[in-house]
Amino acid sequence: MAMYRKLGKKSDQRKALLRNQVTQLLYHGKIKTTDARAKEVRKIAEHLISLAVKESENFDEVKVMAKVARKDKDGKRVKEVVDGKKVTVYDEIEKTVKKDQPSRLHARREMLKVLYPVVEVPTEAAGKKAGTKKVDLVEKLFDEYGKKYKNRQGGYTRIVKIGQRKGDGALEVILELV
Repeated sequence: MAMYRKLGKKSDQRKALLRNQVTQLLYHGKIKTTDARAKEVRKIAEHLISLAVKESENFDEVKVMAKVARKDKDGKRVKEVVDGKKVTVYDEIEKTVKKDQPSRLHARREMLKVLYPVVEVPTEAAGKKAGTKKVDLVEKLFDEYGKKYKNRQGGYTRIVKIGQRKGDGALEVILELV
């Protein structure tokens, strides 16, 4: 008996497909896919969520001094002339930063092995690079899902069958986070 489903794909294509579907599941909360794919994605997603639950409280808060560019009322950087060159003016502020403990750092890196980077594009800026922002899915796992599923012993996903696909008759399902 096989340890996993091969899904009719070569190993590199299968890994890419599963990584993409896990990323989309954690970003959107639910995806529509076939039954076999959903069962494979479920394994990976539940492992990532259980890592997040286990390590969600495992950090220290550290105060650091940071340099931040001073900005004017329009949000542009303030510049002054020093030795004939325009130089940005910086202010020092004190920030509180989360510093991962070693086990949480390891969990973060394990998650980053699986998850693809996600970029959010607003509808009015479709097709443009300006206005896009990167979404930190690992932070979402720790902060949102780690707290949400803290008192739950597994079973973070649900598979709902919706019928057969018209083209090839494959059983389609919705895989969603509980």
